[in-house]
Amino acid sequence: MKNKIQYLKEIAKTWPGTSVDYREDWNCDYFGIEKKCFCMLGTNKAGDWVMTVKGYPKENEVLREQYPDVVSGYYANKTHWNSYLLENSSFTEDQLVVFS
Repeated sequence: MKNKIQYLKEIAKTWPGTSVDYREDWNCDYFGIEKKCFCMLGTNKAGDWVMTVKGYPKENEVLREQYPDVVSGYYANKTHWNSYLLENSSFTEDQLVVFS
């Protein structure tokens, strides 16, 4: 799991204008473009890894219906954010990059 997490952070840092910073107050890695958040990566209360990504409402609904490991945003607006449960998911590193 740690390899997937590190891979996501390293890939995101190569995108123009993107920063990846640890937010101690939120206990997560914060992915932003010009300080505007598009993804958060951290753990839920159970300690499982969760990637929460901002998206378009209609596309978010489709992804939730299509994948059992995609749920409404964890601690985020349920319409605009999806959370990807990473612990036991079958998502590949490349799929996670596309989702983010």
